[in-house]
Amino acid sequence: MSPMSRMSRMSQLPRFSRGFTFWLIATVQALLLFASSAPSPLYGVYQAEWGFSATMLTAVFAVYAIALLAALLVVGGISDHVGRRKVLGASLAVEVVSMLLFLTADGVGPLLAARAVQGLATGAATGATSSALLDLQPPGRPRFGPLVNSLVPLVGLAFGALGSGVLVEYAPAPKTLVYALLLVVFVLAALVVPLLPETSPRRPGVAASLVPRMAVPRQVRPLFLTVAPCLFAVWAVGGLYMSLGPSIAVRTLHMSGHLVGGLVIFAQTGSGALGSLLRRKHPPRRTMTLGFAAFLLGIGATLGALAIPSPALFFIGIVIAGYGFGTGFLGAFQTIAPLAGPDERAGLVAGMYVVCYLGFSVPAVVAGLAVQKFGLTATTTVYSVAVMVLAVVACAGLLVQERREKGAVAGAPHLRPPGAQPAPPAARAADSDQR
Repeated sequence: MSPMSRMSRMSQLPRFSRGFTFWLIATVQALLLFASSAPSPLYGVYQAEWGFSATMLTAVFAVYAIALLAALLVVGGISDHVGRRKVLGASLAVEVVSMLLFLTADGVGPLLAARAVQGLATGAATGATSSALLDLQPPGRPRFGPLVNSLVPLVGLAFGALGSGVLVEYAPAPKTLVYALLLVVFVLAALVVPLLPETSPRRPGVAASLVPRMAVPRQVRPLFLTVAPCLFAVWAVGGLYMSLGPSIAVRTLHMSGHLVGGLVIFAQTGSGALGSLLRRKHPPRRTMTLGFAAFLLGIGATLGALAIPSPALFFIGIVIAGYGFGTGFLGAFQTIAPLAGPDERAGLVAGMYVVCYLGFSVPAVVAGLAVQKFGLTATTTVYSVAVMVLAVVACAGLLVQERREKGAVAGAPHLRPPGAQPAPPAARAADSDQR
């Protein structure tokens, strides 16, 4: 069959409705994040069997985030040019390869390779899926796409860690079963992609979009730079507990069992997802500020728990910090995402996730190195204090900018706040919601 005939046949395939496609893409996004946290409860098993250090453990974790960052920087905005469907299909094919690598891994080298390939797949898919959810959100509901975009990753991370922990603790073949199940799921998802409607028409500039850069639209940059330190801080804590959380629970709090690591991650990301749901109808700027404040309170509680030590207080602190993580991320997404036009969405979303995954990966690697010299408790304490200081400084900057914006509006009602002009109609609707 000639290429033209194949293209003609593909164009004649029935397409899913926009509403069904929205939820299908949200499910795929959740599954990708489910898969990304599935190895966390297995790190203890790998470490015991293959005998690697805490530094190598955080390297295994971080190589995923670094590969994801590379994919975001290079191809994070490419779906604005070639279409969402092509990027998603290619990403799922790479994800299938990563599952095969996990299934056959017999040492730390293959495990690093599997995590790197998985990071490339997730990073490539992130810009396309997040932008598609904004493209397909119900008309007149500019907050709904950002809500789902902030909620779905947390749900995926939470249930990936918990589900994998349950399988490791109670099911046979703990090192392979979860990956075999995910392999089947991702093969099926890849087969469904041709039935999805395309939401982003092809446009020129593909080669230019591959140059690594932060494609944040000019009108969004002032607010983006103010919010970025808080996003870095809250995702840094996520990186700490996804890499060293099981070790903290076992060594510092004297808890046992493979399920414990999954419960730590589930408590953090699950409470973040719940917080996003509870705050979904509140003003985004207020949600963001209060979320970051809750994050500070939760991290303070976990520090107290490590000092006592108290497993109960530790989980309370994790839940509060996770709530702040989820609501802060939701508020930031709802505030910033509507300010970009349809042809700028993938680039902006990729820019936000670059900041998040920098926080997710780099500090965790530093912590892994520090554990060898200073010990787990001291490293966790210093790490937590550092992200608290960063979050406090960023929150102060956010409040200062909000006061300036209110002053600008009061002094000249016909002017919009800095960073919000020009903006598409959806952004103007979201901005009126905030005020």
